[in-house]
Amino acid sequence: MANRPFDVLNNAIGKEALIILKGDISIRGTLKAFDVHMNILMENAEQLVNGEMKTKFGKLMIRGDNILFISP
Repeated sequence: MANRPFDVLNNAIGKEALIILKGDISIRGTLKAFDVHMNILMENAEQLVNGEMKTKFGKLMIRGDNILFISP
């Protein structure tokens, strides 16, 4: 059972996650790693606009202070 935020992220490694960034930017991809600053490394990442894929990034590093929320 996940009791802490890092537990939730640890359990989501290797799984698909949705990340919403400042500026109403949505990114979907496979969560590969994170650090204590909530910097996120994703693979197969793509930007979504209105739920539809707009841009494929492949590997993507997201700076933690840009993240509004993560849905694992």
